[in-house]
Amino acid sequence: MGVDLGTKTIGLALSDVEKRIATPLETIKRVKFTPDVGRIKELVAQYDVGGFVFGLPLNMDGSEGPRSQATRAFVRNLKPLIALPVLFWDERLSTVAVTRTLLDADASRAKRADAVDKMAAAYILQGALDRYERIAADAEAAEDEAQFRAGVDLDTPPEGGALDE
Repeated sequence: MGVDLGTKTIGLALSDVEKRIATPLETIKRVKFTPDVGRIKELVAQYDVGGFVFGLPLNMDGSEGPRSQATRAFVRNLKPLIALPVLFWDERLSTVAVTRTLLDADASRAKRADAVDKMAAAYILQGALDRYERIAADAEAAEDEAQFRAGVDLDTPPEGGALDE
């Protein structure tokens, strides 16, 4: 589940089961911590969420400011209530990118306001999913390279190793 934690809203997004595509889910209007987390817990149970990707609002120079500290504090308070892994993802300019996309699509101001937070969450989650995919592909390529260098023929099963014999 991708999370774009704002001061007034929380944007949420989900990935597909293959962890390839992020989709905007919902925008929660923030009230207080307990009801906000209550809604997140409902969605975690409903969609069988396996972990969180929280957007970390870093400053343009990469340092952490008050918003980053607030996000980390929210996660510290969330972890005892929802025992799932959390990944922080640099969210610099995610809202700008999403707003630009919505403007390019001629979305009205009302539609932009309604969609921007959950779309920003999807943008954050998609960035993490794409990075995960690249890491997996790089690891597979490195394994193939190591086997090639070791003289292993990848197209021929080892003797006695065929499962259908």
